[in-house]
Amino acid sequence: MSDGAWRAPETADEVLARVAEGGIETVRILFVDPHGILRGKTVVAAALDAAFRTGLGVPSTLLLKDTAQRTVFPVWSEDPGLAGPLQGAGDVILHPDPATFKTLPWSPHSAWILSDVHFRDGTPVPFSSVQVLRRALAGLEARGWTAKMGLEVEFHVFARVDDALDHPRTTMPGAPVGTRALTQGYQYLSETRYGEAEELLDLLRRSAQAMGMPVRSVEIEMGPSQFEITFDPAGPLEQAATMVMFRTMVKEVCARRGLHASFMAKPQLDNIAANGWHIHQSVSDAAGRNLFMPDKDAALSPAASGWIAGLLQHATAASLLVAPTVNSYKRYQPFQLAPNRIAWGADNRGAMLRALTAPGDAASRVENRAADSSANPYFAFAAQLVAGMDGVTRGLVAPPATTSPYDTSAAALPTSLGAALAAFEGADLFRDLFGEFPAYLAQLKRAEWDRYLATVSDWEQAEYFNLL
Repeated sequence: MSDGAWRAPETADEVLARVAEGGIETVRILFVDPHGILRGKTVVAAALDAAFRTGLGVPSTLLLKDTAQRTVFPVWSEDPGLAGPLQGAGDVILHPDPATFKTLPWSPHSAWILSDVHFRDGTPVPFSSVQVLRRALAGLEARGWTAKMGLEVEFHVFARVDDALDHPRTTMPGAPVGTRALTQGYQYLSETRYGEAEELLDLLRRSAQAMGMPVRSVEIEMGPSQFEITFDPAGPLEQAATMVMFRTMVKEVCARRGLHASFMAKPQLDNIAANGWHIHQSVSDAAGRNLFMPDKDAALSPAASGWIAGLLQHATAASLLVAPTVNSYKRYQPFQLAPNRIAWGADNRGAMLRALTAPGDAASRVENRAADSSANPYFAFAAQLVAGMDGVTRGLVAPPATTSPYDTSAAALPTSLGAALAAFEGADLFRDLFGEFPAYLAQLKRAEWDRYLATVSDWEQAEYFNLL
């Protein structure tokens, strides 16, 4: 399909017509799990109509697994610890959203469609990714405001030299595959490096565009085999879907070519740079006026000032939602174009928040650089909206901008998943707004953190095995 020709369907009937006319054989009915991973079932084309009418059942445990794929809620007890019929690993129901239907350029006989997740009685699962973001949007909608998010997504693509498929390594989680770099890197935005990777980058860009993703730029990032693709701004729900589909598309397209794509924050590989995910955000009123655009001679508008103040005040508690893994906190290093302090700056790439605002600039926005590419975008966007709106609602004012973002006088971002988890669990803002979602996510992440703490690391072995 040519660039610009893609249009989202509006109804189930339109999707069924596209399936019939396009010779689609299978449709992958998917939902976004708590880690931002797409899961679901593949149905033949003839079964899609029934899925639209009655939904499609999948095990509820798909919502209850940590990053090692272990179910960490007691589903075999009388009380699984969550509201809803989850005891006994019963089904939840996927209801496909016609507007998310995408044919797959790398597998043209097949298509994707994202779903809302409901209990059998028809009630939406309140801690599902989509429902969490929808609840976060309610505060803006009550004011007649709308938000736009822009994506800058960094990732790696490596040549795969060892699939780690021998039986001793098909563990839970599986052993990491063996890789080598595609480019030497360290030539940020170099035309020569782009030329070396152009065939792959063209393939990824064309695949994204054919699926209706609003690609804006394709870039060579700093490190070996590291790339960045950016997207035009869009609404939070649309942009979150773009993010999860983009990550999955990149991994699947690369796998077919014997490559390994990774959005891990900081892989344990020699000379490999960390992957950040910069979340650009702005808010408009009912008339479409960008509320972050300042008046003449002002650095920040009142809305931008309050929004920044809210993001700063809740940065520690929100860290779990934008930096969700043990590995995420290895990225927060000084002087590396990644933040390690809670501060904002005017067009300062070392600060956690970078304000790109100017009088007359309708694209005025705030960029949060604390997130990394592994985050669930539904949860990450929800954190921005809730924290920012809290600052606006309470009339908070942003502190002075930093010019020294790594100055130790500013409060530090959490240095571990454990610290971020404790702050998230203690945050009244999220608990009051999201009900049982914070406790749900905390249990998933606590299982991940506890397994990490129980693992003997390479550092410990080297430090103590000979000495003691």
